[in-house]
Amino acid sequence: MTDDQPVRRPAAPTAPTANAMRRALRRARDGVALDVSEAAVLLQARGEDLADLTASAARVRDAGLAAAGRPGTITYSRSVFIPLTRLCRDKCHYCTFATVPGKLRRAGHGMFMSPDEVLDVARRGAELGCKEALITLGDKPEDRWPEAREWLDAHGYDDTIAYVRAMAIRILEETGLLPHLNPGVMSWTDFQRLKPVAPSMGMMLETTATRLWSEPGGPHYGSPDKEPAVRVRVLEDAGRSSVPFTSGLLIGIGETYEERAESLFALRRVARAYHSIQELIIQNFRAKPDTAMRGMPDAELDDLVATIAVARHIMGPSACLQAPPNLVDEEYGRLIGAGIDDWGGVSPLTIDHVNPERPWPQIETLEEKSGEAGFRLAERLCVYPEFVRRGEPWLDPRLLPHVTALADPETGLAAPDAPVVGRPWQEPDEAFTASGRTDLYVEIDGEEGRTGDRREDFDEVYGDWGALREAAAPGMVPQRIDTDVRGALATATDDPTRLTDEQALALLHADGPALDALCRVADELRKSVVGDEVTYVVTRNINFTNVCYTGCRFCAFAQRRTDADAYTLSLEQVADRAAQAWEVGAVEVCMQGGIHPDLPGTAYFDIARAVKERVPGIHVHAFSPMEVVNGASRTGMSIREWLTAAKEAGLDSIPGTAAEILDDEVRWVLTKGKLPAATWIEVVSTAHELGLRSSSTMMYGHVDQPRHWLGHFRTLARIQQETGGFTEFVTLPFIHTNAPVYLAGIARPGPTVRDNRAVTAMARLLLHPHITNIQTSWVKLGSEGAAEMLRSGANDLGGTLMEETISRMAGSGYGSYKSVRDLVAIAEAAGRPARPRTTLYGEVPEERQRAAAASDGHLPTLLPVLTD
Repeated sequence: MTDDQPVRRPAAPTAPTANAMRRALRRARDGVALDVSEAAVLLQARGEDLADLTASAARVRDAGLAAAGRPGTITYSRSVFIPLTRLCRDKCHYCTFATVPGKLRRAGHGMFMSPDEVLDVARRGAELGCKEALITLGDKPEDRWPEAREWLDAHGYDDTIAYVRAMAIRILEETGLLPHLNPGVMSWTDFQRLKPVAPSMGMMLETTATRLWSEPGGPHYGSPDKEPAVRVRVLEDAGRSSVPFTSGLLIGIGETYEERAESLFALRRVARAYHSIQELIIQNFRAKPDTAMRGMPDAELDDLVATIAVARHIMGPSACLQAPPNLVDEEYGRLIGAGIDDWGGVSPLTIDHVNPERPWPQIETLEEKSGEAGFRLAERLCVYPEFVRRGEPWLDPRLLPHVTALADPETGLAAPDAPVVGRPWQEPDEAFTASGRTDLYVEIDGEEGRTGDRREDFDEVYGDWGALREAAAPGMVPQRIDTDVRGALATATDDPTRLTDEQALALLHADGPALDALCRVADELRKSVVGDEVTYVVTRNINFTNVCYTGCRFCAFAQRRTDADAYTLSLEQVADRAAQAWEVGAVEVCMQGGIHPDLPGTAYFDIARAVKERVPGIHVHAFSPMEVVNGASRTGMSIREWLTAAKEAGLDSIPGTAAEILDDEVRWVLTKGKLPAATWIEVVSTAHELGLRSSSTMMYGHVDQPRHWLGHFRTLARIQQETGGFTEFVTLPFIHTNAPVYLAGIARPGPTVRDNRAVTAMARLLLHPHITNIQTSWVKLGSEGAAEMLRSGANDLGGTLMEETISRMAGSGYGSYKSVRDLVAIAEAAGRPARPRTTLYGEVPEERQRAAAASDGHLPTLLPVLTD
């Protein structure tokens, strides 16, 4: 569609009946939850009905302000508007912000604002007492405009997000303003990159009406970033990443009242699930010259007022609602009466670059008009008071000094007289100071054990449990399988690579004699591929910290820094444990930890280097894909650059953990903030390309079903065909006992014996011939269970471990250590011989074998040796 083509207007709505309006108004007055149809009715309230609606909405708002400790207060943010680039890959047909390279050149502007231009605006804003730098820009301009790509390349930035990050850091360090970032659609990885440099971010949802994006004549037609499903995903990823986020609606662009109501309910769903939406903006469409929508009527003031009031009823008293004051022709009192509690960013310096024809009101005018309505005006920061008081994980430790310097410690609002000056943006001091229960790996198996079965913030940290139950329910419904199991078994016996998805699902559901037959087929295949020897590795696990704020709902290992069971090891302690392991014959240390907010992205390099300096010959198998992304995001490096640096520091291979189930439908129930499946795939594939091999894993038996296992196996097989980098596949049965998602009544109590046998057997068949080593976990299954899996297609027992905290914190009762004799006994129980291996399944040097044999059963002190 070109700018000269007409924009399709919506059909005139059918007015609601008087009875429908009376009923909806009564439910709003009584505080009864509204549904979409009732909200659509109330959006059409006018006259006395609108007065009734706004009165009840105002009461809801007032109750929320009183509960928040700021009754009778309307807030605003004193800000500067920095349009970092006006180039955009989208073509919204009402927008005058986005432009083209030629116009920028003719006006004497670059494709992006230069650093000097950005800092000049920010410094002048700081001199005027501004505390927010609102950085707004077009979506991914380099994807559409070669000039944007050339500018970024010439200035040394991989993409626009990298430039946004760099400018945010300079604003923090050189001016003291707090960046609020609006770079458009962001990926989960983008959030990880930007979270350390900005206290808050935002993106308008605008509408969930897909037809306005997909149909010619729609306002968003031809704009890839305006697909509603994409924008909802951004809101969810912000919540998963614990980013205080601003969103909202643009009303009057052609949506129906029902579609507008659905959009509000979509925002409420995200707000309830993640508690991350810090404010909603209800913005009215104003037609602009020189756009395709110049002939569309402006959204009426009554329409805006009704939408604010309905949003207040839907979002509830604790929500923060904003309406831009420069778009309402000074009708401020009506917006206050409808239920807003915020005026948004108001600048004494810069124009509203999105609505340049609409100047900001003077702050003194807002104060006067708010006072006339009975409210006092108070300045806030770009990040709302609730999130300032929440602290971690919502505010990165590197931002805390910047935020607390400008915030009132009691209210979380802006401190009126706080000096706005630049402060260093840097990693916290003393990242590797030993703290907490550093001997938890011992105590977890002793009388003291873990302090409690759940964290004190159980009801808040993982999101809304009710919403999660609804999300998990569809995935937990078993499928009806009609495929002939006998035929599937025949195919598996003849050539497992020919198994169709339907046949594979039938076998994954097999039970009784069919399951026995399946395990025999898998075991025969195992014998023909890798022989009878059961392999194991003499290794030590080192979990260097359990402080983590990611919010994985299956994890009982993660602790807040203030929790009784929290700990962090020093670099010396990590190296000491590696040296102990070497002394007793280990060939490997496996090192993983929580996503500790104080650890810099370079901490992982320090860990690998410390171990290699102390024990040069040991294999460093370390850092899950989640830790890799965390390290890359914190350093501003790409995943490839970070892995290259880690390899140079001594990293030899990576564990393929953090995979759980490679299906985001399941992942987003299991975990609030862990990396999506596509990013996990990117990390392991990049590692393989760099010569860093990895294991592969699957955790099952929670909110998943066999269809998810099948998809996971197919994904791993495809990756292995492309890279050849997986050393083995490890089955990880879900340990439910202390897992939050189980304690909340959502997950199953782990897999059954049937599940374990079927998963092990099908791993052998579906990963053939690409991944030849199938490992079972004695930590999770015990000796007898592991022996059974060796009869079902597995050929590897994993490691001696020496210490293990993650499964033990979750409630596993099988101890933290197996001696070599113990592992050999498990193999013998399965009727098989055993031999040691290296991480990469090579031969173990004689010297290492002698050291292991000499020390077997006589490990360093304080290491518990438990039997089943």
